[in-house]
Amino acid sequence: MYQQAGGRAHYNRFLLTENQRDRIDVVLVSPRNPLNIGAVARAMANFGFVRLAVVTPYEAHWREARSAVDAEDVLKSARVYATLAEAVADCTLVLGTGTLTYRKPEQPVVPLSNLAPHVERELEHSGRVALVFGPEKHGLTREDLAQCHMLVEIPTDARQPSMNLGQAAAVCLYELASRALVVPHQEIAGPMPPGRGDSGARGGDLERLAGLVEETMVAAGYSPHTMRAANQHDLRVLLRRLHLSAADTRRILGLFRRILWRLGHVAGNSDRRG
Repeated sequence: MYQQAGGRAHYNRFLLTENQRDRIDVVLVSPRNPLNIGAVARAMANFGFVRLAVVTPYEAHWREARSAVDAEDVLKSARVYATLAEAVADCTLVLGTGTLTYRKPEQPVVPLSNLAPHVERELEHSGRVALVFGPEKHGLTREDLAQCHMLVEIPTDARQPSMNLGQAAAVCLYELASRALVVPHQEIAGPMPPGRGDSGARGGDLERLAGLVEETMVAAGYSPHTMRAANQHDLRVLLRRLHLSAADTRRILGLFRRILWRLGHVAGNSDRRG
């Protein structure tokens, strides 16, 4: 236990500042048990995190969960979303969580022990981070992970690979609270974010870009109806692999708007000639 000035005691010196922790969202996708949501809120309060987002919860009265001991404010201020895309629309780094036991991820995999430096590095670039947890029964789906830049692997024994939702949140938040700034940046594996001074693209902008690219592909005859769902998924994964900056995303949006307009203009002239 450490001692603050004036004799006031506290039990942990956070390596993430209050401002940094305020730019980290904990996102729960379709949680089934209100007690698990309360347990996540309690774990968040333990480590000083306050921003909770819940996507399509099964139970209506989850804000009253008794398991949120001394964390009632986290539940009361939690935001509710209809989709994961909406929940992470303002985030520049989206981290899905889970094990590799039953999935073959299409995005880079980050061991839990290496999570904190990635988050701290993103925050240095004025980004916003989402840490996403899936439903208790099966975890994040392939479509959920298409919204994520990376998959954070929580190491578990193969005989019992799944973790309770509250426990999974607790171990991840502990890593963020206790290990940030420990690993020098040059030792961090994985793609670098946009250059210093240029923030990464937000999730909502990437969704708009994916929709525009898909619309252009359809207009050009590249994406037949039977392939559209697969192309949507692949586009989401690809755009997050690229780690586009906000400025580059705006440029590409402008480019594809122009291409789509041109395709429509050419098609219109062809119709008139016909």
